[in-house]
Amino acid sequence: MTDKIVILVTTASRDEAKRIARHLVEARLAACVNIVQSIESVYRWEGQITEDVEFLLIIKSVRGLFPEIRNEIAQLHSYQTPEVICVPILDGSPHYLEWLAASVKASEAEKP
Repeated sequence: MTDKIVILVTTASRDEAKRIARHLVEARLAACVNIVQSIESVYRWEGQITEDVEFLLIIKSVRGLFPEIRNEIAQLHSYQTPEVICVPILDGSPHYLEWLAASVKASEAEKP
């Protein structure tokens, strides 16, 4: 098991997805954010079944930064209740995981 994570977030538009992605990478909260184009979402909201076209962010980071990432997304996101799901990366390419760790800032838990 590693301390690396993938965070899934959906957005209402490509512009919103790019704005959030760029902010997270610039702030060194994420090493990389993939934007998956035009997915269809079917979900229950306020008692109704809703269907929307959304964009999916696949955010790669470390567990210690998740609280800060979640807070940043809440500030930047247009949804009242944005999807922010954290999934652990159990294992992966050692070189990729090293690059990921080197690409983000140290979390509060890692600081001396």
